[in-house]
Amino acid sequence: MIRADNLWKSFGHQEVLRGVSFEVQPGEFVALIGGSGSGKSLLLKLLVSLLKPDNGRIWISGKDVAASSGKELESLRSRIGFVFQGGALFDSMTVYDNVAFPLREKTSLGEKDIRRKVTGELELVGLRDAGHKFPAQLSGGMIKRVALARALVRDPEIVLFDEPTTGLDPVVSRAVLDLFSAVHQRRRLTGILVSHEIPPIFEIVQKVAMLHEGRIVAVEPPGQFCASPDPVIQQFVNGKASAQSRLNGGASLT
Repeated sequence: MIRADNLWKSFGHQEVLRGVSFEVQPGEFVALIGGSGSGKSLLLKLLVSLLKPDNGRIWISGKDVAASSGKELESLRSRIGFVFQGGALFDSMTVYDNVAFPLREKTSLGEKDIRRKVTGELELVGLRDAGHKFPAQLSGGMIKRVALARALVRDPEIVLFDEPTTGLDPVVSRAVLDLFSAVHQRRRLTGILVSHEIPPIFEIVQKVAMLHEGRIVAVEPPGQFCASPDPVIQQFVNGKASAQSRLNGGASLT
């Protein structure tokens, strides 16, 4: 389970998160949406301790992230896969070596076991025969698939997706989202997906959480979320011209 309580984060005089609280249960796939600059990607970085909150606490599988350091923090991170917005592949490495990188850097596996793991993950994402290619030789959709394979190669319990379909055309974007959904169902991963792909993402997640003005203002199953009379939600989902803010504190993703 992922749990955050009263997270605050500012940069200079700009408050980005203003008391975010939520929970994600094991096996849930949650879409995190909100306007540009609302703090969605920032929240993911706080969860893996790439950044520290100014206030508040985070627990992952019962472990206090802020209280963890050294080997404890590394152990927590080993249970989390991260799919970055641009893929974040190493241009000088082949697809195979990009996926193998976490195993070579963070485990004691031999090359035979690494090959078995990498080949399996590339096959899962439909790129078994692309291991020799370099990122410059890949399409945008292929880059996202390689990034997913790398995120999965250490068998994480949790996967965080940061705008994974940015820059893709609608057909490829939908194919990538369907792949994420299939992987989630196959491995029963816990996932948080930051995306602007509305409504396609609503078809693959169990819940939708919305960040607005520094707080989570709604957490609903997709159908209830879309039917909400809240003008803030309707403005975001349907592009309506006006909406009044509703800031009544945090909400739970349970």
